[in-house]
Amino acid sequence: MTSLKNRLHFSLNASASILSCQRWSSLSPLHVRKSHVPSCWNSAASVSNLSNGVLGVSASSSNENGNATEDRVSALVIGGGGREHALCYALQRSPSCDAVFCAPGNAGISSSGSATCLPELDISDSSAVAFFCREWGVGLVAGIPTFGPSAEAAALEGSKDFMKKLCDKYGIPTAKYQTFTEASDAKSYIKEQGVPIVVKADGLAAGKGVVVALTLEEAYEAVDSMLLGGAFGSAGSRVIIEEFLEGEEASFFALVDGENALPLESAQDHKRVGDGDTGPNTGGMGAYSPAPILTSELQSLAMDSIILPTVKGMAAEGCRFVGVLYAGLMIEKKTGLPKLLEYNVRFGDPECQVLMVRLESDLAQVLLAACRGELPSVSLKWAPGSAMVVVMASRGYPGTYEKGTIIKNLDDAEQVSPSVKVFHAGTALDADGNFVAAGGRVLGVTAKGETLEEARERAYDAVGVISWPGGFYRRDIGWRL
Repeated sequence: MTSLKNRLHFSLNASASILSCQRWSSLSPLHVRKSHVPSCWNSAASVSNLSNGVLGVSASSSNENGNATEDRVSALVIGGGGREHALCYALQRSPSCDAVFCAPGNAGISSSGSATCLPELDISDSSAVAFFCREWGVGLVAGIPTFGPSAEAAALEGSKDFMKKLCDKYGIPTAKYQTFTEASDAKSYIKEQGVPIVVKADGLAAGKGVVVALTLEEAYEAVDSMLLGGAFGSAGSRVIIEEFLEGEEASFFALVDGENALPLESAQDHKRVGDGDTGPNTGGMGAYSPAPILTSELQSLAMDSIILPTVKGMAAEGCRFVGVLYAGLMIEKKTGLPKLLEYNVRFGDPECQVLMVRLESDLAQVLLAACRGELPSVSLKWAPGSAMVVVMASRGYPGTYEKGTIIKNLDDAEQVSPSVKVFHAGTALDADGNFVAAGGRVLGVTAKGETLEEARERAYDAVGVISWPGGFYRRDIGWRL
């Protein structure tokens, strides 16, 4: 019987997505099979909305003399979208990772061999997840090192008002704003400030809680929808009215161990549903990395003026942040300097896809180093050149869309180039074994190239091979190049 010791626990986002690692005795081999996949539970986290995380088991291997040589890892990724597929893909390529599981996963993750999927683990049922953890004897979690924010620290994403107040207190550059709970007060402020102006739900709204209003009527409608109409439930019970910043958006990621931050590569996404950045916001219709707008000088400035003051400010507030910080930045046109638009405390989607295909370091070991507070000793290796992802979505997204439409030629798409990888965000298999759409954003067609132009050409060539009359995609991802 393998003995447990030195439990390590990780979390990759605010909604109690967790990557837990347990170190096993080096005296016994690690038997990796579904019935032996353990879980871990952090009592400080909520399980009301599990997604986008990773659970795993690490085992100490030994040499012929019985001395430990390195950590071996088996990982269970929690979630079933494109971001999770990309994380499975990166972990499966990690030299120290012996096995990757995904719950619930999706048809594409399973068929690609990136992970063994566990659809029977219902991650939307918090009591079922807690029961699963108790069954494996991991209910006593006091003292477990945690890579991932506490419920309090996760407010950086969960409450825009919290994030804005932190910026005010610690001098972090962001857009001018006011917070309101009364629609009449919000409208008076909007009229005073003029348009264009931005209306944001305070809480989490699945990437759809931001309205860039070009007219007073649009702004008033957004306020009424959130504060009076309950469009986003409690997440919209407060609204932030924010000045409109003109410039280029970019995504900046850093791993944080509570005291130190390690920047990842830059990326830039396309939020609007339509070509030319038109139509409503979405979860993201495409992305590329690196983002030319984020020069090395701007990346250093973002670290010094935004990321590090946030890490130090959270620590000063008695709320140390450990995990992934995803800063949505605006490189302001009039100053050329970065301002913070928002924080997420998880990898972005679809930015994760382009980052994971470029990452050459052992992801499992990087996360273990972060958990141990050893980020200063870590250096990341990235593939040269660029990567781009084009999201294919069900027609009607981000509104009402049809499920069950058949998708063909996915294998052929990956034959366009060895640098092409199709990540599945929302697919299932029908009774005949065909891939079908099972969500709004369905595929992330990703490609690498020596240049952004080459990556873009390969990605769109692969998109062109896929036969899916029920889907659509933006034809101008990377048009800012």
